[in-house]
Amino acid sequence: MMNAVSETIAAHADAQSVGEVVAPQPPKSKRVLRLVALVLVLIAAGLVARWWWVEGRWIESTDNAYVQGDIVTLSTRIDGDIIAIHVKDNQRVAAGAPLLSLDPGDWQARLDQARGALGESEAAIATARRQVEQARGAIAQADAAIEQAQAEQVRATADATRSTSLVGSGWTSRQANDTAIATARKADAAMGAARAQHDIADQTLTVAQAVATQAESRLMAARAAATLASNALGYTVLRAPFDGIVGNRAAQLGQHVAPGQQLLALAPPPDKLFIVANFKETQLRLIKPGQKVRVTPDIDSAAAVEGRVDSIAPATGALFSILPPENATGNFTKVVQRVPVKIVLDQGQAGWLRAGLSVAADIDTRGPDAKRRGLIGSILATVGLD
Repeated sequence: MMNAVSETIAAHADAQSVGEVVAPQPPKSKRVLRLVALVLVLIAAGLVARWWWVEGRWIESTDNAYVQGDIVTLSTRIDGDIIAIHVKDNQRVAAGAPLLSLDPGDWQARLDQARGALGESEAAIATARRQVEQARGAIAQADAAIEQAQAEQVRATADATRSTSLVGSGWTSRQANDTAIATARKADAAMGAARAQHDIADQTLTVAQAVATQAESRLMAARAAATLASNALGYTVLRAPFDGIVGNRAAQLGQHVAPGQQLLALAPPPDKLFIVANFKETQLRLIKPGQKVRVTPDIDSAAAVEGRVDSIAPATGALFSILPPENATGNFTKVVQRVPVKIVLDQGQAGWLRAGLSVAADIDTRGPDAKRRGLIGSILATVGLD
């Protein structure tokens, strides 16, 4: 019995040995395909590694980026009722184009009132200037009177002196001498009156000049009031400060508006938009103004546009927030900070871009003259197909 079992086991073992020897070998073609696949994988890995070494490691990317624009919310500088709205929602307008108009009636009346006050001030200053000229003429007349009185005083004094000497010698009468002395005294009095008149003329000129100065000040105030009234009348038409697109219109026909009230917004055209990309602080070392950027919008990943780095913010975005972080506390947790980088787009690339859209930004830190090929382009260049 034991011998039979042993023979059976031995026979089974012999059968397995024969089976292993005669087992069919894999076809030679499969081994060649495996070898070719391995070679292709190695080549692909080499090409990818070469692209990463030459270009990929120099690309700094972030998807924390958004399209921005200098959007302005417009309001009036005066109060009034809206009588006309000249634009529609989302309409493109040129700089200086009228957007809406207010009722100009009250402001035209104020301008007319200011112009009337201006005319009155101009007439007042003309009168004051004539008074100054009259005062100067009075001074000139007083000067002539002084000269005349002085000459008469000299003559009368000389006559009185001669008469006094002659009356002592008996050559003239005492009455004639008294007359000569009286005439000399009258000449002295006339001289004093002429000088007093000259002083009055001087004071009159001073007063006239003060009145003229006051009139000039009133004229300046009247001109300023007229200018302000004219400006206010011009403010009845709200105009676009720059080329842009109208949006968020809150103004309604017939609405009474006040200064500072938000009426509509004006967004810049697509060629004036820019990108603000928030890069991590660990990515900033090689980023510099002038470097090329590829911007890929989320709404169409196939519509990438080109741009360049314009500037880097002077501080992290957290410090510009309303409540900056205070890290001098016991529960400090280190967080990687982000710094805004402004990116300007090349002109005329994407007219469909709008402010607020999300994008991904890839900066080539090799320099402004670097040529970015991408992985496929790098492979084609390597094999000589570029």
